Amino acid sequence: MISIVGILVIFAMVFGGYVLAGGKMGIILKAMPFEIMMIGGAAIGAFLVANEGSEAKHALGDLSKVFKGPKWKSEDFKDLLCLLYEIIRLSRQNPVAVEEHIENPESSQIFTKYSKILTDKEAIGLICDTMRSASLNYDDPHQVEEIMDKRMEQSLHHSLHSSHALQSVADGLPALGIVAAVLGVIKTMASIDQPPEVLGKMIGGALVGTFLGVFLAYGLVGPFATKVQNVVEQDSKFYNVIREVLIANLHSHATNVCIEVGRQNTPGLCRPSYSDLETALKSLKNA
Repeated sequence: MISIVGILVIFAMVFGGYVLAGGKMGIILKAMPFEIMMIGGAAIGAFLVANEGSEAKHALGDLSKVFKGPKWKSEDFKDLLCLLYEIIRLSRQNPVAVEEHIENPESSQIFTKYSKILTDKEAIGLICDTMRSASLNYDDPHQVEEIMDKRMEQSLHHSLHSSHALQSVADGLPALGIVAAVLGVIKTMASIDQPPEVLGKMIGGALVGTFLGVFLAYGLVGPFATKVQNVVEQDSKFYNVIREVLIANLHSHATNVCIEVGRQNTPGLCRPSYSDLETALKSLKNA
């Protein structure tokens, strides 16, 4: 919602200020369709050239993050800690029994209680693969920790591709605006024999290209890229909580201590209180 408000403020302040200063929208509106065709079309073409099909599709899909915000909310972090608590407790009570849960999480009575987490392949893969690796090599927890770090680094790098791709488009838009403006000047020079009032409108139309290139770059596409990056980095903290809890488990800390480590590493706005989490864990114990 805040992103929509921001976009409305941008348009209202820029074009509202222009009109209040005595500017005429007629010239802009007349030239805008052709300028957008040249600038926007060239930007889309360059975007497709610079990215593979799957990468372009992924970047376009990530535009929804601008309006939806982070995927993981406060309740999701509490559910994650409860899920990890159940898995770690079972692995210590019965290492054999936990295998059926980590091998088939879709049919697991533990994982299916947390449907939103179950739909996230990265979160489930991180939990199950780490628990499986730990069961194979408990004598060297640092090796499992290193594997987790490399996996999370690679995943974050892939997730940030969308923001980098959008930022590249934003960086190129001012130059594409100049290209459109130069073409407008060429058109104007071809009509140099026209009266001054006609030439003035043509020059004004040409300058719309420069305006649109800069406006789209710094008013829309650039902020979109920044927002996507911020959302991706915030969502990555969800996986960092998984990392911290499972690493604490690798070092054989008590189950409650592992969960508290995860709670302390949860972002402040999403961190469940100690009492709320304790209540949730007690209900799991009673169940």
